[in-house]
Amino acid sequence: MNTGARERVAEFRDQYWERGEPGRDTPTRLVEPLYRLWLVGLLLKLLGSTWDVAWHFKWLRDDLAPPHLLNTAGTVIVVALTLFHTFTGYGVDRLALRLMQWGTGVFLVALPIDLINHRVNGLDITSWSGSHALLYLGTAIMIAGAIRGWLRYYPKGRAGTFGLAALWLFFLENTWFPNQHQEYGIVALGAWDRGEPEAEPILLQFVADSIHRPVDRTAVLHFALPIADWVYPLWGLVSTGVVLVLARRTIGKPWAATLVAGGYVAYRCLVWPILMGIGFPTSALPLFLVLIGVCVDLAHTAVLPRVAAAVLGAAAVTGIGYGGIWAQQQWLAAPPILYPSAAVTFVLLTGVWLGLDRWARRRVAVTA
Repeated sequence: MNTGARERVAEFRDQYWERGEPGRDTPTRLVEPLYRLWLVGLLLKLLGSTWDVAWHFKWLRDDLAPPHLLNTAGTVIVVALTLFHTFTGYGVDRLALRLMQWGTGVFLVALPIDLINHRVNGLDITSWSGSHALLYLGTAIMIAGAIRGWLRYYPKGRAGTFGLAALWLFFLENTWFPNQHQEYGIVALGAWDRGEPEAEPILLQFVADSIHRPVDRTAVLHFALPIADWVYPLWGLVSTGVVLVLARRTIGKPWAATLVAGGYVAYRCLVWPILMGIGFPTSALPLFLVLIGVCVDLAHTAVLPRVAAAVLGAAAVTGIGYGGIWAQQQWLAAPPILYPSAAVTFVLLTGVWLGLDRWARRRVAVTA
């Protein structure tokens, strides 16, 4: 570290490294770099997790694989920020801090559990395992804390709006992440059927040995698509609908949900050729999510009673979602789905949407 950098670090320490309680006044010149660092840390975690899925469809697991190291770099930044907020109380209220602390704690506890799981059970290719679910849960809670802190402390304006949208994009990616197993799996199965398997022979042999079969289509199918067909649309559309409703309401701008959903789809489209260019498997892309964002925005702009908006919005998300998956199956690529699950998807999304409305009304009443 050069002399100028050391002086800046010392100046920052002398000015801000002091014990304080959450909710204290925080100068803008401190809030902005703190929450930009949150964006950097979460971006590194996003890039690492994206690469990690492709890595596991090509190679056997490796604790020190480059995607894990990239994700770890982002985690280190997030942990350091959480420690700073905890000690100084700057840039957070009590709720935001508790969310950051609990989210980071759950994530750090999940890491050794995941490592032990792999040591005991070997390759854990499915994104839907218990240890992975803990990692998603920890990440979701910590991002929720960052969103709360951003809303309370980051200056209003265009930069604040786009930064908040970026945080919701990270949240959406985290909830959608397990569905990528099916999106990579359908492409992997197609590659096998064409006689061009993307996975390395050592991975295919490991998967076949784990179910006591030769390396054949049955083994590849077990590896690529082990999840029930109803999971992809039900989890994906309910969780995405809820996230986009919350994003639309907290950002408070027209087409905010479309911005978040479109940003995520654009990111997936951007990394697709990059992964292919460096020799890694690619996936089906959830292009229909852009239309889900449009449905959520239209439900919030229409002059309708809250109940009608929730019911019609959930119906639109369900219909457009299942229809979009079907269209992609016909002309591009999409995982297999169980279409009768649409009824459950609609009921669940409607119930959660109405629950959010009720919670919002109560919150306003208590605040008033």
